[in-house]
Amino acid sequence: MISKFTIDQVYETARLEEVIGDFVQLKKSGSNFKGLSPFSDERTPSFMVSPVKQIWKDFSSGKGGNVVAFLMEHEHFTYPEAIKYLARKYNIEIEETERTDEQKEQADERESMYLVSEYAQQYFEKTLWEKEMGKAIGLSYFRERGFTDDIIKKFGLGYCLDQWDAFTNSALEQGYQQVFLQKTGLTIVKEDANQTGVSKKFDRFKGRVMFPIHSMSGRVLGFGGRILSNEKKAAKYLNSPESEIYHKSKVLYGIYFAKQAIAKEDNCYLVEGYTDVIQMFQRGIHNVVASSGTALTPEQIRLINRLTKNITVLFDGDAAGLRASLRGIDLILEQGMNVKVCTFPEGEDPDSFAKKNEEEKIILYLQENAKDFIQFKTSLLAKDAANDPIKKADTIREIVNSISKIPDRIKREIYIQECAHIMNISE
Repeated sequence: MISKFTIDQVYETARLEEVIGDFVQLKKSGSNFKGLSPFSDERTPSFMVSPVKQIWKDFSSGKGGNVVAFLMEHEHFTYPEAIKYLARKYNIEIEETERTDEQKEQADERESMYLVSEYAQQYFEKTLWEKEMGKAIGLSYFRERGFTDDIIKKFGLGYCLDQWDAFTNSALEQGYQQVFLQKTGLTIVKEDANQTGVSKKFDRFKGRVMFPIHSMSGRVLGFGGRILSNEKKAAKYLNSPESEIYHKSKVLYGIYFAKQAIAKEDNCYLVEGYTDVIQMFQRGIHNVVASSGTALTPEQIRLINRLTKNITVLFDGDAAGLRASLRGIDLILEQGMNVKVCTFPEGEDPDSFAKKNEEEKIILYLQENAKDFIQFKTSLLAKDAANDPIKKADTIREIVNSISKIPDRIKREIYIQECAHIMNISE
């Protein structure tokens, strides 16, 4: 735990107007500062900051509080994350109350893994922009995908050279320990078959373009790497293995860049892959995250639930994949969230659709084609079971199962009425 001494020091040192000024454009207004609300769309500034009282008030949303409350509200930090952010900003050493040796060791290990991951991200990014092979292979690939240089930099995309141990050697030369390179999965160590007691080190992501995966507060947790050669044996996408800092089931790609837009728009678009997120973001749709090809988990849904109650799941225009994906949506309903589904035209996915269309057209398409999940599922399954009584009975069971997951009784009642009408059966 962070000591009371550190917390007191943070509160004494932090200047509210300086901290908020990093996120909101403030103008002097008498003894206070004024700006446009970061929590709602407004044309007339109603966001007030009082340097004397060290409090802020947003009259458009009714929110207000001290410096920590602002960071928790705007950046969606937990209380400890907000204190640590301010301590870093004002160079305050974080003193923690007495911990066991084991706790200290664990904390040191996690921090070392974060540092190794952050170094790796910078190394891969530098390789992409500065090394000849990085520019010729990695950068040209991202540009071919239609990504602008600005967006490539924003997401910290990179390239790992197609050499056995270029990254590992560089990290070791910089003083990073092999044990943490292994624990983060950046380096693989194997016994040399020809020499007993001798091991070989090589880069996990050799010859891949790199997508760093960030936590809610912006730290690098792990990577996704896409191979560009046509090697039959190699997986197209490779992820960092599970580690002390990277748990695939608890992370959403793009959440760090999307969190403010999700809270502001009160809706989250959920897609499948890294490039879907980046392409949509580039087109101005910022409230978008990806489950990175894994089935959606309760932990991932809870991350979104911290920001909004509304999820719109975007599916490729592929009917077979659609049915498989529908099963995962029951989990979202269990969390008491409102789910809509939007499918793209046949042969299109969020990446290709966003690449071909301007922001206004994409927003209009999403608004017109996003359908309530239960109604969507009922209509889809009803079509399949049209003239088959056995199929129809199974379909009804499946729909009732989905409705039963909804915690709100009134919502359940309304869905039962609507679905009974669509399926032409008594409630």
